[in-house]
Amino acid sequence: MLSTTRPAIFPPCPAPFNMARYVLAAGEQTPDKIALQIVRASGAERWSYGRLIAAVRGTGQGLLRAGLHPGDRVLLRLGNSVDFPVAYLGALAAGLVPVPTSTQLTGPEITKIAAQVAPALVLASDGVALPDHPAPTLDCAQLRRMQDLPPCDWHMGAPDRAGYIIYTSGSGGNPRAVVHAHRAVWARRMMWDGWYGLRADDRVLHAGAFNWTYTLGTGLMDPWAIGATALIPETGAPLALMLKRFDATLFAAVPGVYRQLLKDGQKLELPRLRHGLSAGEKLPDATRAGWHAATGTAIYEALGMSECSTYISSSPARPAPIGSAGYPQDGRQLAVLGADGQPAPCGEDGMLAIHRSDPGLMLGYLGADTQPDLPLTGDWFLTGDHARMAEDGAITYVGRNDDMMNAGGFRVSPLEVERTLTDHPGITDIACTEIEVKPGVTVIAAFYTGPEALPLPELEAFAAGRLARYKQPRLYRHCDSLPRGANGKLSRRALRNNYEDPS
Repeated sequence: MLSTTRPAIFPPCPAPFNMARYVLAAGEQTPDKIALQIVRASGAERWSYGRLIAAVRGTGQGLLRAGLHPGDRVLLRLGNSVDFPVAYLGALAAGLVPVPTSTQLTGPEITKIAAQVAPALVLASDGVALPDHPAPTLDCAQLRRMQDLPPCDWHMGAPDRAGYIIYTSGSGGNPRAVVHAHRAVWARRMMWDGWYGLRADDRVLHAGAFNWTYTLGTGLMDPWAIGATALIPETGAPLALMLKRFDATLFAAVPGVYRQLLKDGQKLELPRLRHGLSAGEKLPDATRAGWHAATGTAIYEALGMSECSTYISSSPARPAPIGSAGYPQDGRQLAVLGADGQPAPCGEDGMLAIHRSDPGLMLGYLGADTQPDLPLTGDWFLTGDHARMAEDGAITYVGRNDDMMNAGGFRVSPLEVERTLTDHPGITDIACTEIEVKPGVTVIAAFYTGPEALPLPELEAFAAGRLARYKQPRLYRHCDSLPRGANGKLSRRALRNNYEDPS
């Protein structure tokens, strides 16, 4: 039996189509229902579906009045506020292409991105680094005034046209622009049963910030598309209290957040919670067991990537066998390919691949000609993950095909960090890798050579001025030399093994 799923059976995306209209269509039927609560220890800010839809379409109108045209790109430099999803959906409603970016990116980093995407407009919060680029900038006050404008028409078009662009760290050391079609949000319906167990009466609390793509998809777009209520905690709000006080039925977070909630070893009284959701990095078995002991509920995990969101998951309807990542979501055509590029026999390790027909697969990486290019091997997109498939379809994750690191759910290329830190005059050679500092907890570590060990504050300040916070090493080690193979290639694996097992 070969490691491949059957061709995808999934309703095609309707045409013509607009992502923002689809996301808000259920809410149009229940305009008085609460779409969003920004929850705080002292209360909550509430947005009904009617208010949200008016704000989105008004923003779309305002962007068009600012001189933009369908297809223009809009760079989002917006912080952790409701301005972010309103501007994102407003741009999509008007047929523009939003480019959300992390506010942690530095001036040089965002300038590189702007040079590639050539935005027609930048939307920015105060205090966020802006690109050195000629595009005009609008601030949050100007954006908010747009919300009261007459509604824009939904810009309808082909589901395959470019919808939005997100950035992911590429294994080559440079962040890569991932171009997604409007249809990508339609493909997320596979997750409703395949991961979430999502219902229209759910109250979904996501622990992340508004402007993180994990929050954007799992915490906002998907609940709104089914007509549920999204709960987003204000920065610093006590999560355990928020989950109970605001009757959360689903909770989504990265594993590190679950660990923090379990730190005191106390029972968590969450009578409305059905289960938790985890993605972004591997969930340790101890965390899963600890959460069940503390709450009586399960955590369902998903495996995905920026290029296709999540596509393998555990769910209430089909929990993952012990040791596996879960099952391909219904409608996905996946395979584990052998060295010959063909599906390997079940039980054998190989490269996890997604068929080019997957409606959630990106249009491609933005190329030098500003057009997306989808790299394929035959009809398959290679994920870079090694895995094996059982005869029942369960997928066991084996590891990455490259040295990519994971920082709290963000993929980070070691080459990008190394390239930046080698500019320090006291560093002659450097290697960065992800290491485990205690069971279930990993950090980015930098091992470097030079005339002498450098003061930690100096290294941290140097990195902080050039790299987003999540890309900065948390541990530095001065070495006499770095391990290399017979061909001179740096061995990050040897560094990692030597640190974690010095014996």
